[in-house]
Amino acid sequence: MATNEDKQALKAYLEKVARARTTRNLINPDETQLQKLERIRRAKQDVAYMVKTYLPHYATAESADFHIEHVRRVKENPIYKGYAEWGRGLAKSVWNDVILPLWLWMNGETHYFCIVSDTFDRACDLLEDLRAELEGNELLTHDFGEQQNPGYWEKGNFVTTSGWICKAFGAKQKVRGLRKGAHRPDMWIIDDLETPATIKNSKTQDDYAEWIENDVLPTMTGDKRRLIGCNNRFASRMVQTILKERHPDWDWHLVKAYDPVTYEPAWPAMYTPEFYRQQEKDMGILAAHAEYNHEPLVKGKIFKPEMIVWGKLPPLNSMNAIVAHWDVAYAGSSTSDFNAVKIWGRHKNNFWLIDGFCKQSKMKLAVEWMCMKQAEFQKKGVACFWQFEAQFWNDELRRILEETECELGVRLNIMQVERSTMSKLIRLLTMHPYYQNGRIHVNEELKSNPDIMTGLKQLYAVEPGMTEHDDSPDADEQAIKKLELYTESPTDTEKGKKPYKVGRIKMRFKW
Repeated sequence: MATNEDKQALKAYLEKVARARTTRNLINPDETQLQKLERIRRAKQDVAYMVKTYLPHYATAESADFHIEHVRRVKENPIYKGYAEWGRGLAKSVWNDVILPLWLWMNGETHYFCIVSDTFDRACDLLEDLRAELEGNELLTHDFGEQQNPGYWEKGNFVTTSGWICKAFGAKQKVRGLRKGAHRPDMWIIDDLETPATIKNSKTQDDYAEWIENDVLPTMTGDKRRLIGCNNRFASRMVQTILKERHPDWDWHLVKAYDPVTYEPAWPAMYTPEFYRQQEKDMGILAAHAEYNHEPLVKGKIFKPEMIVWGKLPPLNSMNAIVAHWDVAYAGSSTSDFNAVKIWGRHKNNFWLIDGFCKQSKMKLAVEWMCMKQAEFQKKGVACFWQFEAQFWNDELRRILEETECELGVRLNIMQVERSTMSKLIRLLTMHPYYQNGRIHVNEELKSNPDIMTGLKQLYAVEPGMTEHDDSPDADEQAIKKLELYTESPTDTEKGKKPYKVGRIKMRFKW
């Protein structure tokens, strides 16, 4: 007796078949044989045309350039191995599980197609999209013949009347020795192999990678041996990152959903810059970058979230000193370093993060922000010491500083400091005791600030061999290092007198 799950699965499948049948409206009973042949010829040549013609129910927007580029790479290489690392919402499953295999089948490029997911049931569900098209798409049937094959038409395992074999597998399922007649697998799709559970278990990840290498790949022995993985990168270590390290010659097609600087979408026919701006507001910038742009949230191994003490910022005029360090970046692109400006204050024995700027922006935007903060400080009668590393000083930086200060009517009086000869990792680790001992405090009003969240993400990623950007923690360390000077020992302070405030420090310490 069929279970409720079986009934729901059948209902879902029949809905897919019904959607595919809408193509009956595209059949012109008066067309000539030449017209039909021309449509088939063009569809085999042009995948974008194929999608619009045979899969209009999927073509809710024009195909993106990266879609076309990906299938071109796969088709041109009969032994293609690689991954489609596309951000969330870029139709990776539709293109890799339905469009790509269907197009290759039209061109006689695949005879035994297999799809893998984390579980067998999940893989079956993915394969159902393709089976529904082969069964219900009436234009496809009109042009390529009836494909539904009674007796060989099961969920997760079917063979078309033209002899195309399609099977679904769960992770680590037995696949050795796969063969049907003279055919062995010639194309594998690995879709959403990992779950939040697997990324917590490095042993499982290693086992999956070895299963792909030792079991899946050897099933293919003919002239065509394609393996395509598709997943967005939502963790720092995944099966795909393991395979990428082991197989640098494989094709890694990385597509971010949008440019984090300009918000320009990778699929402009489907999304707008405003969509991604809103997603960052709704989800938070870190979650949005993880889901859409393959910038996973890194859980701290050295610097951990629980080390951060959030609290109400003490009055600025009660600070021993306020120091702002600018870590300079020139390019201002989605692949460049970040312009990071971190404003820190020392209050008694603790260090307070007052505010911060952390963006992949041009220098001018960072300077404008600093000038704005300087104007705010001046209105409050508070002094802030601005600094940056002397190595960044050049004519272009000088020009931007002078122009921006003139435009806004604010003088930063920013100073150059010499770069430490200590390695960056060691420098960053000098902050760890302060975090560990609860001496690092962050203005609680910054909890939803995207720049601060970006900076904390970089901080949590600090470890030996790190590959994440470290511009924000670098600015933190430079400011905190300066603030270490701004204190007085009990023997130097007359009883009953308050510690030195901003402005008096300069008389005591060499800047």
